[in-house]
Amino acid sequence: AQEHRMWENKEIKNMFTALGVTIGTEEDSKALNLEKLRYDKIIIMTDADVDGSHIATLMLTFFFRKMKELIENGHVYIATPPLFLVKKGQQERYCWTEKERDEITAEMGKGVHVQRYKGLGEMNSHQLWETTMNPDTRILRKVTIDNAAEADRVFSMLMGDEVPPRREFIEKHAHYANIDA
Repeated sequence: AQEHRMWENKEIKNMFTALGVTIGTEEDSKALNLEKLRYDKIIIMTDADVDGSHIATLMLTFFFRKMKELIENGHVYIATPPLFLVKKGQQERYCWTEKERDEITAEMGKGVHVQRYKGLGEMNSHQLWETTMNPDTRILRKVTIDNAAEADRVFSMLMGDEVPPRREFIEKHAHYANIDA
């Protein structure tokens, strides 16, 4: 019953329409038909934070379970927006990790301003184009079946009924912080 409800979902229908894909080929009535695929690259672009990673995991899980042919044929990518902008005077450098931010901050010396992007909406249009959308400068990660299978496994474990594997995963991957300081 839930499978039927998913296919009635407006957003799912819109995604199929936007991509130009349908279900069913001459060989297999349940296979994804890519004959009228409108795009060579389908890019998942989310915030660079934990919430964005969660959304990307949900999208990858959907593509893996319902549109695997897109992944198998090399059409699915993940955009990698920066987490930080480090500025000193006219010099600006984007950073994708805290380690990179720390190294560049140390390299630039005193008088550095660091901006943390909490989301894509915090970038102005020029910054978003320069870092995430411009085909000449953006960094895309091509999704492979291994990536998607891991996302599917993690999603299934985190959303499943078994508590011990979920607890173990959270304990292994959570970053502890003293928020009362």
